[in-house]
Amino acid sequence: MKILVAIAFMLIIGSLGSALFFLMRDKGKSNRTVHALAMRVGLSVTLFLLLLGSYKMGWIAPTGIR
Repeated sequence: MKILVAIAFMLIIGSLGSALFFLMRDKGKSNRTVHALAMRVGLSVTLFLLLLGSYKMGWIAPTGIR
């Protein structure tokens, strides 16, 4: 599960980076920035739902602050 969450975070950061790249390169003339940001939001929501579902199914458990 840790690897899956780490990969999801890397995809989210990559999508954010590509949105910045498209914003700087296209200067607002295309919708690629909007699509990259929409992908980032979709990945973030998917990760949140995956973590919530994993907690409910008992696959992960809170450990608290040690």
